[in-house]
Amino acid sequence: MLLKRPAARVVLLDRLDRIFLVNAEDPIDPFKPAWWEIPGGGISWGEDSATAAARELYEETGIADIEMGPVIWTQHVQFTFAGLHFDSDEKIHLARCDGGEYRPRHLEALEAAAFMGARWWGLDELLEADFPVLPELLREHLPAIISGHLPDEPIDISPRPIV
Repeated sequence: MLLKRPAARVVLLDRLDRIFLVNAEDPIDPFKPAWWEIPGGGISWGEDSATAAARELYEETGIADIEMGPVIWTQHVQFTFAGLHFDSDEKIHLARCDGGEYRPRHLEALEAAAFMGARWWGLDELLEADFPVLPELLREHLPAIISGHLPDEPIDISPRPIV
């Protein structure tokens, strides 16, 4: 079964320019390596991407006191998670906050089974690490955002096709 959906995600930075990432694994596939991802999920009917991004951020992390910024990136991704096949057009917002602790509020059952924790990452620390991240091109595009170079129009950071 293919679930085609629009989604919204958040690059959440604190005042020290650290990014908040959630550690996850596929609860159905023990052979898929764990990864770190930016928060986000599906856009509900009638919701705009900024509202969906803030809602998903709160549900998945418990962090509510944020300044939601513009869509900085877009991506089209297809992936399998928990035996479900997703085809997702995503808008990725930049948001800022004063920090916060990981206290998820309303996780769906599969998220609760998948999420193993979360933490703030400094850019250098993230760039030096070799674990998988989502979006796949996060390490490539995050330095420009942290240095204050926001794009005039959202940049497409869709994963590169496998050749």
